[in-house]
Formats: sequence, structure tokens, C-alpha cells
Amino acid sequence: MEITLTGITTTGAPHLGNYVGAIQPAIAASRRTDVQSFYFLADYHALVKCQDPALVHRSRLEVAATWLALGLDIDNVIFYAQTDIPEILELTWIITCVTAKGLMNRAHAYKAAVAENLADPNNDPDKAVTMGLFSYPILMAADILMFKAHKIPVGKDQVQHLEMARDIAARFNYLYGEHFVLPEAVVDEKNAVLVGLDGRKMSKSYGNTIPLFEPEKSLRKLIMRIKTNSLPPEAPKDPETCTLFQIYHAFAATEESAAIRERYAQGIGWGEMKQILFERLNAELSEPRQRYYALLEQPGYIEQILKKGAARAREYSAPFLQELRRAVGIQPLGA
Repeated sequence: MEITLTGITTTGAPHLGNYVGAIQPAIAASRRTDVQSFYFLADYHALVKCQDPALVHRSRLEVAATWLALGLDIDNVIFYAQTDIPEILELTWIITCVTAKGLMNRAHAYKAAVAENLADPNNDPDKAVTMGLFSYPILMAADILMFKAHKIPVGKDQVQHLEMARDIAARFNYLYGEHFVLPEAVVDEKNAVLVGLDGRKMSKSYGNTIPLFEPEKSLRKLIMRIKTNSLPPEAPKDPETCTLFQIYHAFAATEESAAIRERYAQGIGWGEMKQILFERLNAELSEPRQRYYALLEQPGYIEQILKKGAARAREYSAPFLQELRRAVGIQPLGA
């Protein structure tokens, strides 16, 4: 059976852009019965950028609650926390020992950090670059290779990491025999990229996001802050250049979007459109929002789900790691 694997970053509560671009299609994919799917919280990865223990802990809870509230099919998929699979860290070291430093030198995140440092001629090129940042792609490769995943749904910015995972796997297989599956990146070109409050791509780094489960009153206030032009209500407007319509279209049915397009052609006031958008989003998110906040009050229940998923995942990882240990010569003396 084909194996797919999806990593879920634990770096804060998801926003509408995360939901439309990644979470919604992944939730739908979790119901497929023709593949074996692994979904995991990438909580070791969070340590690369965040050294606030309270925030790391809170993010794990919020992200897990988000996916459960939105309907992740935990009976059909294997849902676990990366930190509950000790074999992943051991595999990370094993494959680190066959990974060329030159390969890691080419990683986008590392090159960007070096370029930023070099903008100041007085800086060391590696200033503030941790080994976590530098070797992050190796940990990601271990996440994937441990479960012999064939297909990995990723954004375009993660394709390079999949290529690195393939290079690492191929090198290991060359040295020690065929053990790893070479994974393939699956990039959905149709995934929407939402615009944020200020007209730029919705991103936490820009501070322009709309949190997915923002309380109703706060959600309305945020929508009223979305940047628009100064055209009067009666003037025809172009929906394709409007943030309000883009977000509405991502959540509405085809016929609903068509009706609003017509309203744009006829002329619609920004205040009215913002109210329409608020009502549409609130209708879509009201029930999962209630489930989300209820789940936040049950961290023990979420932990049980993750532990159960980890036990299922380790049915794959524990024996495979023993196979890899034997392959590299780590086995009982006299065996």
C-alpha cells in the first residue's frame, strides 16, 4: 500500500491561510482508505526557532486540538508527536553520518541566514546559526525515511528538503544496501495562497494573519481591518484584486462566489462585503471553533490520542531501526 506522510509544524495557532492552503486538503486526504497515512506534530522542529518552553508546550496543544477539531480521521491515519518516536532521533544520527556537509550548505534556510549576516561586513557569516538550523533537513529526512513514505505533500518551499532526503537515502542505500524508499514530493498547484490584512501574503512573519479559531467578536473586528481601496459603494469593482473576495471565494461554494462576483460588477460597499465575509467565515468555523476550545480544556485526552498513535507508529519504526542498526554494524556482540 502506498504510504504518505504529513508533518504539522507546532509554531503557534494556525491561521486562515494555513487552513485553506494545507490543513483543509490534508483533512480530506485523511479519509482515504487506499493509502496508509502518517500525520505527525513536528515538535522537535519547533526547537530550531523557538526557545520559549511555555510557547512550545502551548503550540503542541493548540496545533493538535486544531487538527482534531477540524475532523482529522484518527481511526484511519496514524497521528502522533515526533517527540514520542525515539527511533527518529537515532535515525537522524545514523543518516547524519552519511550526509555531505556540502549538501547542507545548499539548504535555503541556511543560505538565507548567511546572506543576511554578510549584509554587514563585520559579521561572521555563521553568526547565530545553530546546528539545529543547519541540520534541520536531516531531521526532516529521518521523519520521512523512517516510515518508508512514498509521497510527501509539501509546499514549493519544502521541495528542496525532499530532494535532500532522496539524496541522503540514495547515499545510504549505496553504502549499506537497499533499505530506504526514495520519497517523492507532491505539490498541489491548486492550493490557495490567501492574502492577509495588509494585502500581502497571509503570514505570521508579517503579522497580518487572521487566526483560524479567533472568537466571534474578534474575528469580526479583524475582518473590518482588511485593507481595501477607496472606490465608492456604487462603483463596479474587480473581485480578482480584492482580498475580501479572495478569502470569501476560498470558503464559499461555487454558486455563492458567482453571486458575489455579480455584486462586485454591479457595485458593492466595502462595509457590506466585510459583513458578508464575516458571516460566511463564522458559519464555516463556528462548530469546529467550539470543538477546538473544548479540546483545549482536555489536554489529557489529546495526549492519549497522540500516545495511541505513537504506539502504532512504533510498530513500524522500532523493527525498521533494528534493521538499520544491523545494516551499519550496530548489533549484539557475537551475533
